[in-house]
Formats: sequence, structure tokens, C-alpha cells
Amino acid sequence: MLFGVRDCLAMAQIAAFLAVSALVIATPGQDTALTVRNTLLGGRAAGVLTALGVAAGQATWTVATGIGVGALLVASQPAFLALRIAGGVYLVMLGAQALWLAVRPKPQPVTAAARSRPVRGRAFRQGLLSNLGNPKMLVFFTSLLPQFAHTAPGLIALGLVFCSLTAAWLCGYALAVARAGDGLRGRLRRLLDAFTGCVLVALGLRLAAER
Repeated sequence: MLFGVRDCLAMAQIAAFLAVSALVIATPGQDTALTVRNTLLGGRAAGVLTALGVAAGQATWTVATGIGVGALLVASQPAFLALRIAGGVYLVMLGAQALWLAVRPKPQPVTAAARSRPVRGRAFRQGLLSNLGNPKMLVFFTSLLPQFAHTAPGLIALGLVFCSLTAAWLCGYALAVARAGDGLRGRLRRLLDAFTGCVLVALGLRLAAER
């Protein structure tokens, strides 16, 4: 009987963790905006690579939380401030690049493969750095995971579940955006590029200015 009660409590905790994770993952943020931006610029492969880079960044924060380094970074105001400013500057830079691509004079025609190849080559790194430069993810992991697990292996296991869910969600985003983007041409495509660029710049400025 006691085992059954404990088992039910564990299942309830897992269900609660999955519910919170789904809510956080489905809420659009800088990782979603970057995935959309890279998908529009580099196609489906670039979007998927961005999603995997984001998940790799989350996995890094997961391990840091599991071994206690994450809590030390959160407690260190200079380190946390430097991380926040660096992340904000990086997002602004990526947004500015998207804006430039949207407003620059129309280039000479090139094949889709040639246009997307450079973006695909950078997509994983951009997703990784974007997530690592977001101190909110560090705060999230160090505050959420200990509520559902109390050992390092347990923390890391739950964190990796979160990373997997994030990768699946963002990859789905990339596939949907790629399909929709195939039908966009000319002015409408440039407007969408400009919009994603503005979103990234705004997110970067907000991240760098937050206290």
C-alpha cells in the first residue's frame, strides 16, 4: 500500500513537471525567434540545427545545475551580469543581421542551396550560444529542477527530458515555418525577415537592460 502511494506521488510529480515544461517550451521566446529566423534564411535544415543547438545549450545548463555550478553563477552578480549583457548583445547582432538582409538591395539571383549553405553552417552554433547567453534559462533550471528531484542524477535526468521536449518542439516549428516559407516570395518574405529581426533586437535589448 505504501509503495502504491509513493508510486502515485512520483507519477504526479512527473506529470506536474511535464505540464510546467510544456507551458514554458510552448511560450515563444528568443530561441523560437532564432529558429524561425534561421529557418527562413537557411531552410528546414538550418532550423533543425538551430533547435539542436538550443537543446545542447539547455543540456549544458542541466549539467551545471546538477553539479551545483549553476547555483554559484546565479549567486555571483558580476558573472550573471556579464552573461546577461553578452547574451543581449549577441541577440541584437543576430537581429541586426536579419534586418540588413531584409532591407539591403536585391542581390544577384543565386540558387536556394547556395543561399542557405552559410546559414546552415552557423545555425547550430547560433542556437547554442543564444541559449547559453540567456541567464533566464539558468535561473529557470536552478529553480525548477530541484522542486522535482533532489539528487544530481535526478536533476540531470529531468533536465535532459526538458531538452528533448524543447528539441522536438523547435524542430516541429522549423518544419512548419519551412513549409510556409517556401510559398513566400519578394516583399512579403522581406517583411517577415524584418519582423523576426526586430523581435530578436527587442529581445536582446530587453535581456541586456533587465535587472
